[in-house]
Amino acid sequence: MEQAYSIVIVEDHRILREGLRSLLSQNPDFNIVGEAENGLDAIRRVRELMPDLVLIDLSMPKMDGLDAIREIKGEFPDIKLLVLTVHKAEEYVFAALKAGANGYLLKDSTYTELRLAIENVLAGRTYLSPGVSEKLVASYLEGKKPPQSESSLDALTQRERQILKMIAEGHKNRKIAEYLCISVKTVEKHRSNLMKKLDLHNASELTAYAIENDLITQ
Repeated sequence: MEQAYSIVIVEDHRILREGLRSLLSQNPDFNIVGEAENGLDAIRRVRELMPDLVLIDLSMPKMDGLDAIREIKGEFPDIKLLVLTVHKAEEYVFAALKAGANGYLLKDSTYTELRLAIENVLAGRTYLSPGVSEKLVASYLEGKKPPQSESSLDALTQRERQILKMIAEGHKNRKIAEYLCISVKTVEKHRSNLMKKLDLHNASELTAYAIENDLITQ
């Protein structure tokens, strides 16, 4: 019998990690050798365990999935990385692939899709969730990059860039205020200024803008 593929699960929600472990452990071809709840822990676990594949979320505390993917892929290019996330926006998909991910799967996928994605990535193929648009796939394969808006980016202050990055990483106003040692009202004011300067109207549009301009990877 061939040796099972070793997998590390990186997910900040414990109940989801346990569910994924339970599901994948039913397959004799998969061996769950470790877990991590944030990007920093993921890098440490990968160095320790040297798995065949890392199943990783994007939005996590301490270090997000994109930074973790970049670090892991840079240090261990042969290790496969499969993103499992709720983010459907093309900007997230492009950013993940650019960082070095071998596959991108949405969390509303079935177990059959998850197994198929893992098998494809382990076989050396790029797997993208059926929920990802054909337009994104074509753009990525042709080597195109999402549009940049450098002129509007240059208009932002350093503090506004910090806050924009944290919004894109999924942090709420109170968390941002605590991290930057400022008031929640100040964060709200910066958020309002960001929307006016960039002509954006909600957190999703701010997130897409941050990813398009590589702020989330800085």
